[in-house]
Amino acid sequence: MPASPSTARAINDRLALRLLQQEGPLTAGQLKQLTGLSRPTVADLVERLTVSGLITVVGESGEQRRGPNARLYGIVADRAHLAALDVRTDSVSVLVSDLLGEVLAEASVPIGGDAGPGCAEEQAVEQAVALVERAVKEAGADRLHTVGIGAPGLIDPGTGELRNSSGLPGWHRRLVAALQERFPQARVSVENETNLAALAEQREGAAQDRDTFVLLWLGHSPGAAVVLDGTLRRGASGGTGEIGFLPVPGTASLPSATDCSGGFHSLVGAAAVARLAGECGLPWAGEEEAGAARAVREAAAAAGRDGAGGAAARFLDLLAGRVALGVASVVAVLDPGCAVLGGEVGQAGGEALAARVAERVGRMSPMPTEVRASGLGGTAVLRGALLTARERAQDELFAPPGREKPDEDLAPAARLAPDCR
Repeated sequence: MPASPSTARAINDRLALRLLQQEGPLTAGQLKQLTGLSRPTVADLVERLTVSGLITVVGESGEQRRGPNARLYGIVADRAHLAALDVRTDSVSVLVSDLLGEVLAEASVPIGGDAGPGCAEEQAVEQAVALVERAVKEAGADRLHTVGIGAPGLIDPGTGELRNSSGLPGWHRRLVAALQERFPQARVSVENETNLAALAEQREGAAQDRDTFVLLWLGHSPGAAVVLDGTLRRGASGGTGEIGFLPVPGTASLPSATDCSGGFHSLVGAAAVARLAGECGLPWAGEEEAGAARAVREAAAAAGRDGAGGAAARFLDLLAGRVALGVASVVAVLDPGCAVLGGEVGQAGGEALAARVAERVGRMSPMPTEVRASGLGGTAVLRGALLTARERAQDELFAPPGREKPDEDLAPAARLAPDCR
């Protein structure tokens, strides 16, 4: 059935805006060439988008031509400001960007890990909200349009809310409501941190050429994200990828419904990785995530210098054996063809760790699986939260109203692919 005039306008407008987003400023002639639309239709959509405040003249083309230079149109970047948050168990990081994703301000603050009920919990929430307010002020924004939050824990697929799960600070769930109260006009949403990291790796990192892959997050606690045929899979309860609970050999006990310490977490969590480095005679800084990442980074560099021998190589070999247990388990069920080792620890291991894991997975599984090191590491959650916030804001803003036009004015590219994202 042919598209209605209003649908055709919306699709054409969105197509033009996506092209301006991807290609940068364009002339009306370039938009005509790229969309396949007629000159009057392009002129009409340019006027419509200009009046709606979504695009504006940003310069003139430098092409050699008779008469005056053609106007260059670009998206009004400050039409909306966005915030992305990476909420950890002991810290919060935030960045604020414009509609095109240019980062205008970023900051982070440690949060007391022992923040419990009552005043301490309220203080943690206030610290995080104050951080966002400072970043918004530094960015020169008067308000936020969309806020994307990445947090550990399960997201209820029905409500989109962070579920109350054991092991997570209580202030995490309260933070979402506090931000919505402090920024009442903003659209605030929360997503599992590992899912956001996978989105970022697919768009900007190590999985840009993959429609199907698994991201194994190696940090304070392990997690996994599953992308099949280009779609992120969350599961019936939102728990797809809770790989820390995976029963594996080499642990002292089995995991329980409320405690993952007997599962895969016991082998590759940050504390376990730091202890393993110490057992191999390597220097390490405590049991925090940064200490584990530092130990792996230094071991990868030393192993490259020392060749196959030495304590560094032994540490990486033992760690790769542990990581491979999780990867091989996922491969046996999903056959993703590619596993990305993400998080600070995955990025720190680089190709040295990825190659060792791939070799061990190859011995355990008949399905060929490529193992890659993260291209984004610990920044992936923030990047994923920003990408999600941008998409939500653009989905709302990139659908301006317009005048009636014939159905045949639908762009050829849009007729072939109505979802032009």
